[in-house]
Amino acid sequence: MDIVKVVLRDQEFEVKAGMTLRHALEKIGVNRETVLATRNGELITDDEILQGGDVIKLIAVISGGLVQGVFQ
Repeated sequence: MDIVKVVLRDQEFEVKAGMTLRHALEKIGVNRETVLATRNGELITDDEILQGGDVIKLIAVISGGLVQGVFQ
């Protein structure tokens, strides 16, 4: 069975090859809206099919509102 490694910060997960990125993130409990996914340094989309041996690096996205007082 081919395995894909998914890395988020200091955590590593393994999922089956052949699933989409979206499905893999659901399996490991990561909200797709909170990360950017890269393979070999390039961004990949939710419908990308993961291949055996892939290493997918997830980068946490920071979002939110204006910090009070900073731009006043």
